[in-house]
Amino acid sequence: MKMIRMNIKTLFVGMILAGSVTFVNAQTTQTDSAAATSQTSNPTIDGLKKQIEANPQDTDALAKLAGAYQDASDWTNAIETWKKISALLPDWAPSYYSQAYAYQSAKDDANAKLAYEKYIATVKPEEIEANKKNLAYAYFYVAFSEQTTDKNKAKEHIAKSIQYDPTNQDAIKLSQALNS
Repeated sequence: MKMIRMNIKTLFVGMILAGSVTFVNAQTTQTDSAAATSQTSNPTIDGLKKQIEANPQDTDALAKLAGAYQDASDWTNAIETWKKISALLPDWAPSYYSQAYAYQSAKDDANAKLAYEKYIATVKPEEIEANKKNLAYAYFYVAFSEQTTDKNKAKEHIAKSIQYDPTNQDAIKLSQALNS
């Protein structure tokens, strides 16, 4: 499991960097070349699929496969793979954050919001310190999503976002807009 933690840690560092970009820029569009890449053979993905065929419960291999799908901008397969991990490890919060990231990248905002909410709910108290940046972004995303439909809920979430990352300028701007 130590190998998975390293790979997931690397994945999350990348996600944190993506999260530090403005909300609008954090959403990416799958280009034609990315779509073509996801349909061509990828030796890493192919090898991991074979490994998982031999042991469908191998969460290390599943996490590597989900990361490989994300690297290839194959959001559909990344989401499905993260869902498999969540089913096997329902209390493992990073799988929900990764699902949310993949949904967001696929421009499925409703499911991204639900996955970020599940991530927030799944982070254990003893894991909060290590997850502050991701929690800040998850709360920010939910607040951004709620700003027009439930302003009070958005205010609560943006306050939590700023509590976890008081330097996030996008969260500060959203807080100012919500409280003006």
